[in-house]
Amino acid sequence: MWHCTISKNPMIMKNNIRVERAIFRITQQGLAEMVGVSRQTINAIETDKYIPSTTLALKIAKVCNKKVEDIFFLEDTD
Repeated sequence: MWHCTISKNPMIMKNNIRVERAIFRITQQGLAEMVGVSRQTINAIETDKYIPSTTLALKIAKVCNKKVEDIFFLEDTD
């Protein structure tokens, strides 16, 4: 039997897209074009103002040659 425990502390989704872009020397515009969104969308994701869809998160991870969980992660707000 599988059991899932969810923390009572609120969690927020964070990411390290900016770091990955720096490693690959990709601009926000370049990444946006590669995954089919606007530069503003990439900026909003990087600044934690927008949580990407699963599809978009997978596309970003693929461009960075990483697993989704290496780019996106949950962080306690406490």
